[in-house]
Amino acid sequence: MALHVIVGAGPVGTATARLLAERGEQVRVVTRRGTGPEHPAVERIAADAGDADRLTALTEGAVALYNCANPAYHRWATDWPPLAAALLTAAERGGAVLATVGNLYGYGPVDAPMTEATPLAATGTKGRVRNRMWTDALAAHRAGRARVTEVRGSDYVGVGGTSLAMMVLPRVLAGQRVFLPVAWDAPHTWTYVPDVARTLVAAATEPRAWGRAWHVPSAPAVSMRALAERTAARAGAPAPRLIRMPYPLLWAAGVVNPFARELRETAHQFARPFVLDSTAASDTLGIDPTPLDEVVDEIVTGLPAPTAR
Repeated sequence: MALHVIVGAGPVGTATARLLAERGEQVRVVTRRGTGPEHPAVERIAADAGDADRLTALTEGAVALYNCANPAYHRWATDWPPLAAALLTAAERGGAVLATVGNLYGYGPVDAPMTEATPLAATGTKGRVRNRMWTDALAAHRAGRARVTEVRGSDYVGVGGTSLAMMVLPRVLAGQRVFLPVAWDAPHTWTYVPDVARTLVAAATEPRAWGRAWHVPSAPAVSMRALAERTAARAGAPAPRLIRMPYPLLWAAGVVNPFARELRETAHQFARPFVLDSTAASDTLGIDPTPLDEVVDEIVTGLPAPTAR
């Protein structure tokens, strides 16, 4: 039984903690408020993971340190650099493999399926923040100071998630109209949260995975409309009513709403095809994506019953 330390108790951190605990590993979850899943093998610690000395002490003897943190969306430029630096420092000092949950922001707008070789060409703030984190970690790995890896998924789908899909689908099941700046018929990759956890643990514990990034194995891309229609059909709900919001309205909303303002940078992800190629992780790490129909069934049975309107 080895010690695994997880920073963050959001959907991915929680799924990773449960996966490791069910495998019989010793798990320590670090958050500011000491939150995390309740399990006999999970120790929940309240601490500031941005304190490198404190985090180093908490990771003593650990085989892996998982970065599952997620600062407030509008504070990435402020909060990520010191937190990422502390995580990397703790990994360098203690020898734990640093396995980071990344995303696709670093690629910027693309016109083809994304692979791990796609250039990190983002020019927006959030994409550049994520790219700097990975560049720093990779430099430490190449210098022999740390062992690092990163897994990158597309928009998450599954109960408990906060992605676009999990904003849209509860409203679809309730028979509500959805008005968002989305190209509803553009192919889009959806990544299942438990598949992120499986990929993260595999990358952290497989030496062949260290020193590079991996895309989380994800089901074949389908449009948001197709996903909504499939979910509605499985639940016996009315056909989805999906209306595309003009981009100028999103821009205007960002004047007064910080979250809407941050969405401007990533609006391209829902304005065109957004497809992830995860062949490398499936072939090397032996992970197959969960079929989308199984994910849809979980959503239909796991979400609260729709409120009649």
